[in-house]
Amino acid sequence: KDKPFGVKPDDIVQKDLDFAAVHCRNSRRVFLCDGDALILPQRKLVKLLSDIRRKLPWVTRVGSYAGAKSLKRKSPDELRELGSLGLGVVYMGLESGDDDTLARMNKADDAATIVEQGRKARRAGLKLNATVLLGLAGPERSVVHAEKTGRALTEMQPDQIGALSLMLIPGSPLHRDWRRGRFTLLSPRRLLGELKILLQHTTLERGLFLCNHASNHLPLKVRLPRDKQAALDRIDAALAGDIRLRPESLRRL
Repeated sequence: KDKPFGVKPDDIVQKDLDFAAVHCRNSRRVFLCDGDALILPQRKLVKLLSDIRRKLPWVTRVGSYAGAKSLKRKSPDELRELGSLGLGVVYMGLESGDDDTLARMNKADDAATIVEQGRKARRAGLKLNATVLLGLAGPERSVVHAEKTGRALTEMQPDQIGALSLMLIPGSPLHRDWRRGRFTLLSPRRLLGELKILLQHTTLERGLFLCNHASNHLPLKVRLPRDKQAALDRIDAALAGDIRLRPESLRRL
């Protein structure tokens, strides 16, 4: 929050590319960091992707964050143009399919808008990685959050899902709410229960469900739909105490 959004001057970007052309010749992927790069005007993105192709011809895929706001500003033809120039994947934060939870967290868009913009990116030929956040709704709306998030993911049909677990950052509004007793963090067991409900309500035609972030208590890598039941069985085993969870001291953002 102490880092205001800004667009890097082109000369700095070109210096970055020149550096990569010499020192990163074994890197096959480029990420446009570190904010939502798709918010840039189309002409800037076209030039950037063209420069990447020209200076780093060995790169096979470019990735970027993409919010519903930035995707709304791009037409399907513009997204296809970016894809033709090397943009291969966009990372989108759904966080929750529950509009009450999104509003409480000051998310700019509702779940239906985020889902539709994600679907638009996929229709344009881009791979879509969607992120959701376990524990975001607290105990009061935990089940609703999990069920609605699973349904939203089912409707969105991302190529990959990343499920992270909420960890509070000191100084953030939610951390202050927690300190004042206005927000309750879920226990590891409740987080596992939420994960189980989320996975039960998520149906992908084909995709990867990852719960292997350092914030998670139980690492999972699930190829859907093939591995869904095995993953649910593993969660049940963890809930029964048969699988050791990651200790709090080893969890990271």
